[in-house]
Amino acid sequence: VFIVAALSGGLGYGLMNLLMTATPIAMNFCNHPFGATALVIEWHVVGMFAPGFFTGALIQRFGVNNVILAGLGLMAASVAVALNGITVAHFVVGLALVGIGWNFMYVGGTTLLTEAYKPAEKARTQGVNDFIVFAVMGVSSLASGAMVSTAGWEAMNRAVLPFLAAIAASVIWLAWRRRRHAVPGGGDTAPPGAAGAGLDAAGRDLPVVGLPARGGPAGERRRRPQLADRRSRRSARLGRAHRLLRRAR
Repeated sequence: VFIVAALSGGLGYGLMNLLMTATPIAMNFCNHPFGATALVIEWHVVGMFAPGFFTGALIQRFGVNNVILAGLGLMAASVAVALNGITVAHFVVGLALVGIGWNFMYVGGTTLLTEAYKPAEKARTQGVNDFIVFAVMGVSSLASGAMVSTAGWEAMNRAVLPFLAAIAASVIWLAWRRRRHAVPGGGDTAPPGAAGAGLDAAGRDLPVVGLPARGGPAGERRRRPQLADRRSRRSARLGRAHRLLRRAR
């Protein structure tokens, strides 16, 4: 799960940054005015952040894997637009699609990341993911100018496609693995509490096969230590609050 999340978030961020950073240089080579370049970047930024108002709802409705795949499809469509022409309209549409695709991939990847660790591993896992994201972004920023100057705009867009295919393959593999674990008789059942257990191919919750009924004796025995732990934490918080009130008086 972590590998797929890091590929979607980190590599998706790097590919978006590669195309975005190279766009002003490519438009200058095509003799487009500075105002046209500014217009392209404006629509790219709109595409990056405007979908944020509903990306979460899309993930809840269709599943995180499907949203990531939709982002990959939009990035691939942007490459197709870029390869079909170098007019201002081609740059506007292409960069807007890159922005929307990045939004779906990055939000989907960070959502998937929350399923890849236990609570005690949260800080370390998120730190490693952030390092991957910004390291890839730094490399893509340094490489974009050299690539578009030496290889050209069209060749750089074609170079993006294998990376998109690799991310798509990892997402499809994760969806297949989850479906195999979720369907009875489809293979080994994921262990209780494991990251990604009890989810279908779209990333929605499913009952985990093989667990005893929630209301059975085994479930009751498992809940007792959890309830006791919650009560002890609640009592500790109340005690600290009373001590602070006494000091304030």
